[in-house]
Amino acid sequence: MSKLSQFVKKRRKSLGLTQEDLAFKAGVGLRFVRDLEQEKRSLQMDKVNQVLALFGHELGPIESERTEL
Repeated sequence: MSKLSQFVKKRRKSLGLTQEDLAFKAGVGLRFVRDLEQEKRSLQMDKVNQVLALFGHELGPIESERTEL
């Protein structure tokens, strides 16, 4: 499970929110929350940020082990 999907699922559960609750509060669709938690490879960054904003976070660059251009 990716760090992003783990983070969202863990925070959602720690706040006692269902996927439906999170979708409503973030202003995204239930399908999007499910896709996010199930590690769908193509997600809209603005919607991911809408969800993360509820937890006081946002997407940002992180260093990876890949150095090829």
